[in-house]
Amino acid sequence: MAEKYKKYILFDLDGTLTDPKIGICTCFQYALESFGIHEPNLDNLEKVIGPPLLDSFKEFYDFSDEDAKKGLEKYRERFSTVGLYENKVYPGIKHMLKTLKKNGFKLSVASSKPAVFVEKIMQHFGLAKYFDAMEGSNLDGTHTDKAEIINDALIKLFGSKEKIDLTQVYMVGDRKFDCIGAKKMGVESIGVAYGYGDYEELVEAHADYIVFTPKELEELLMRQTYKASQGRVARKKGDGLTLMPGKTILLLLAATLGFLSLRRVLEFGFEVVLFFIIPWIADSGLIADDSIDLFLKNLQTVNIGLSYVIAAAAFIYPAIGYIKATKRDSYLLHPMSPTVWQYILGAVLALTANLGMQVAVAKIGITANAEAYQEVAAIQYSCSFAVGLIVYGIVAPLAEEMIFRGIVYGAFRRYFPISVAMLITSALFGVYHGNIVQGTYAFVFGFMMVWLYEYFGTFWAAVAVHVIANLSTYTVSYIASKNPNIVNWPAAAVMLVLAAVSLVMLFRLKKK
Repeated sequence: MAEKYKKYILFDLDGTLTDPKIGICTCFQYALESFGIHEPNLDNLEKVIGPPLLDSFKEFYDFSDEDAKKGLEKYRERFSTVGLYENKVYPGIKHMLKTLKKNGFKLSVASSKPAVFVEKIMQHFGLAKYFDAMEGSNLDGTHTDKAEIINDALIKLFGSKEKIDLTQVYMVGDRKFDCIGAKKMGVESIGVAYGYGDYEELVEAHADYIVFTPKELEELLMRQTYKASQGRVARKKGDGLTLMPGKTILLLLAATLGFLSLRRVLEFGFEVVLFFIIPWIADSGLIADDSIDLFLKNLQTVNIGLSYVIAAAAFIYPAIGYIKATKRDSYLLHPMSPTVWQYILGAVLALTANLGMQVAVAKIGITANAEAYQEVAAIQYSCSFAVGLIVYGIVAPLAEEMIFRGIVYGAFRRYFPISVAMLITSALFGVYHGNIVQGTYAFVFGFMMVWLYEYFGTFWAAVAVHVIANLSTYTVSYIASKNPNIVNWPAAAVMLVLAAVSLVMLFRLKKK
């Protein structure tokens, strides 16, 4: 089924399209003066920008209903002739509106300001031509609830209430009232932190997205269109690392094959050096005879670790470029900061899914009967526990993530839908391991790593998952070699159930 993208955008006016501070605050100051209340600092009146003015008189200055109405009349005495034009359009807004209109978006204003003033302001600043509808409150102070305003704006945009498709709509605003009203209506909200509601207010109001400039808002909205029409993210010159598809494929081949080949060459080179050093070590008497075998195994593992580090360092420049560009894209796709609870669930998912799969595969007997896997395992578990834990639990994951989630995934997601990029990257990661057991496991867990990368919007999420998986695998395998009873079906079942619960909770928390 084709994915649907939102083309109906509702905009708040004050603090979203225009900066109304001078007009609103000066007129509110004028109204307060008529009641003998002196407020010389306009900054102290920013709190009245956004919510219905009657509510502001009552909430912030303890006005009665009657006095609030008188205050509103006094406010409009100045605002209707002077204040509404003491306003300015935020830089970048006109360009954004022009771009959206050109690309077929349907736009409406949904403001708590009286509709008559909304229309005058939009006409005065040359913004009205971009909009298909405008909705505001009534001059008598009624119809100020944001959810009602959003509802009526949608009816105008879609033509009738029956035709409204809430999955096609964004509400854009700078205050909590915009987000709360959107949520009541079942519409996703975009909070703009450049207005008069700060980031914390928007987070507490559960904005689905938060942007910090009109440029970011335009990129967020237009990114959806590029994906729908082209099946990929459209890139602009200078936006991250941008290569033509053919050059990108060559880079991916160089990164994957180059990394693997360089690793093998370095390992061989170190082994040649060790070939000459080992006899000297054995004859020197510096190490006891009963410890020399373990020492040499540790030296071989350190050699493998060094090959990982040096091979990855050769590709660090393109990796950093793609990691930065992907971070930017992920932020625009869903820029809300995850909670500590989400990070904990991510770690639990990585740990329990890995252990559950490992124990289940071991109980089935797949690993015991796979010769290629046994050869790899024999090398990895021949060294001392601490050395193996560092090399295979930390060094190897860091190096592999730089290549596969850094370069390979970072490049593929620029030319393919994210789901396709996930599958391709995970498949390549599986093939890279060179045997069917590790390859299948790497494919499954590689998909989880890249999914959590997108979920949290940071490359380090994939690194953390990989490190958790390798550390827990190495530790459990070491313990199981001494106590095989810990590998049992109940343990596998408990781990997999915990993984499933964690995954479901992560999905639910993403949209809260």
